[in-house]
Amino acid sequence: MAGTRAEIPRRIEDHSAIGDLSTVALVGLDGTIDFLCWPCFDSPSIFAALLDPERGGHFALAPDIPDATIRQMYLPDTNVLLTRWLGETASAELLDLMPVVEEDCAAGTRLVRRIRATRGRVTFRLRCAPRFDYGRVASTASVEDGHGWMRPEQGDPLRLSGPATFRAEGGDLVAEIVLEAGQQADFVLDSSGATLASTDEISELLRRTIEHWQAWVDHSTYRGRWRDMVIRSALVLKLLTSRKDGSVLAAATFGLPEAPGGSRNWDYRACWIRDASFTVYALMRLGYAREADAFNHWVNDRAREAGPDGRLRIMYGVNGHTRLEEQELDHLAGYGGARPVRIGNEAFEQEQLDIYGELMDSIYLSNKYGRAISYDDWQGVRRVIDHVCESWHLPDAGIWEIRDKPREFLHSRLMCWVAVDRAVRLALKRSLAAPFDRWIAVRNAIQDDIWTNFWNEERGHFVRSKGGTTLDGSMLMMPLVRFVAATDPRWLATLDAIGEQLGDEGLIYRYREPDGLDGEEGAFAACSFWYVECLARAGRIAEARFCFEKILHHANHVGLYAEQFSMRGTFLGNFPQAFTHLALISAAVYLDREVSGGKPAEWRP
Repeated sequence: MAGTRAEIPRRIEDHSAIGDLSTVALVGLDGTIDFLCWPCFDSPSIFAALLDPERGGHFALAPDIPDATIRQMYLPDTNVLLTRWLGETASAELLDLMPVVEEDCAAGTRLVRRIRATRGRVTFRLRCAPRFDYGRVASTASVEDGHGWMRPEQGDPLRLSGPATFRAEGGDLVAEIVLEAGQQADFVLDSSGATLASTDEISELLRRTIEHWQAWVDHSTYRGRWRDMVIRSALVLKLLTSRKDGSVLAAATFGLPEAPGGSRNWDYRACWIRDASFTVYALMRLGYAREADAFNHWVNDRAREAGPDGRLRIMYGVNGHTRLEEQELDHLAGYGGARPVRIGNEAFEQEQLDIYGELMDSIYLSNKYGRAISYDDWQGVRRVIDHVCESWHLPDAGIWEIRDKPREFLHSRLMCWVAVDRAVRLALKRSLAAPFDRWIAVRNAIQDDIWTNFWNEERGHFVRSKGGTTLDGSMLMMPLVRFVAATDPRWLATLDAIGEQLGDEGLIYRYREPDGLDGEEGAFAACSFWYVECLARAGRIAEARFCFEKILHHANHVGLYAEQFSMRGTFLGNFPQAFTHLALISAAVYLDREVSGGKPAEWRP
């Protein structure tokens, strides 16, 4: 029965991601697409075999080459994926892309899969088995004029075209095609009903998509160490950016567990104010101002919608909607049996005060290095900061969205300080009208509160919540937002305590105490990269570099990361994860600058 099965046909880390800035597909090492929401990031899935091999749906396309070695890579500086099968007497390739052509937006979402025999005679087998509306809607398949059609009981159909003889099997389309060495064939999945492209037109579409990605990469100003990983991370962040709206997703997926077989299975296909703000900051550090402008336009719309109280939600839908009610998909077995599989996210109703700091830091930096803020947008900012001034002292759910009793978290208070501090700085820099006396008084009050109420003299380090004794990985942000000097003795004591109490095998956990949920999660990738940057800022360059290299080797075969790592180094959580990749960029940029500044002091693991 679905729900009792625990096998994992394809591990999270055995996937690559392709997309068109409207949605993202995951491609397994065997060439199977087993996750895709269509036609938008937050649309219902058509393929979700990663969450249920029987009911989820998939699109398999692979050569019949016995005992083949499989290699997978991105074409240089692109999100175009190449999968290769290497056998004794034959070899083949599969090129996967979702076309991204600025002037061709009207064409809608398309998936292009080009197969090629590179050696010998190769038989390719295809099965396109969509399961519409998260597998909740029955469908039929038919072949008309040589093209395959898959029609749900409700909603738009899918069309599959290509030079093969399709057969309908229930709601699936299947086909075989034989290619000789040097021959190729294109398969296109779409739902537009537009005129089908010829082979030459598809080749042109491929060329323009490759050029699009490579031209975007060329705008990067980063020329330091680990450039391949930094650029790959930037390409991931761009994949998670909505071309139409300017918002940025936290991750491309829903339902992938943070705890093996457990219930920590959330939907990350939304724009978190926090994650998106961090993403924009990471991209700005690489020279991408356009993305910052687009996100600021999107978030300023949210601020104007906030009303007179200035309160923002912690997350929004891709287009800014707030219909994020949580549902459970009981018919899906879950990844490795991890249930329930959830869509939507009830955390959207939580109060998380830290979001205002991440947002204001992003707005401040965008104004510092880019376009000046408008009068109307500044009025929205003022309302938001006034809300922070009224509520900074209140308990909340915190950065990690605890589904437990609200507390007074250090990180929330820290980021409220950041929000007010950056607002003061921005007003002074742009000569904007602001209630300076009030804002500065609040900023000072928050600072005094943190030093007085979150430093534990007995433990000899800062603590995660008021009256508590434990640590939290989010405390690593303290020197990164310049609240405390990176070499302050109190901070160094806290940094060492985090390494000792939250560290394991070079990775950092978010916290080590109950949070109101079942199961134990893995090490948090973003916190691990923050720890590296804190070491570097403290002058411990050699140690930071060693830790950084260890974490880099936790990436999968194409340089992608999920949210967390298990003790065995396997991936946990939604994938690919923006938080992880943006933290990698930040750590790499700072560490490269420090390493370039001179020979690091000797350090041995």
